[in-house]
Amino acid sequence: METRKVARAVILVAIGVAISPFTSIPIGIAKINPAQHFVNVVGAVLLGPWWAAGIALVIGILRNALGTGTLLAFPGGMIGAFLAGWVYRYTQSVYFGALGEVVGTGFLGAVASALIIAPVFMGKAMALGALIIAFSGSTLLGSILGILALRLLDRAGFLTLGKNGA
Repeated sequence: METRKVARAVILVAIGVAISPFTSIPIGIAKINPAQHFVNVVGAVLLGPWWAAGIALVIGILRNALGTGTLLAFPGGMIGAFLAGWVYRYTQSVYFGALGEVVGTGFLGAVASALIIAPVFMGKAMALGALIIAFSGSTLLGSILGILALRLLDRAGFLTLGKNGA
């Protein structure tokens, strides 16, 4: 079973990294990426909160190495992914899981980015309101795509969503 989880995680990392150059949108010093949030929702539902956060961490590292991400990818991606997995685990609803992604990235990740990452690690001041708007738009689009992908996988018989997730 662990081998299957690792394989799924690797596939999700590959998808997140492969799509990122085409979905990365620069906004100031941030580069929002709806594909990251799509992967976060799918990873959270398929693998759980810790795996989803780990996937977001690896994608963030690779995106930064390739120049399609910034340090802001870490709190935005990891907090949202973890919260999506945690909420899904307790509600068994992909909709609430996706809402966890939106709140985790759009608000908590934006706050961490504006108050800690940007000033301390990037030496830049970021407007909290601007990051909340940018991160929320990105995660909302990516989360909707994640829900659609999970519903398609469920309809095709590749997974069974939780009792409240259909």
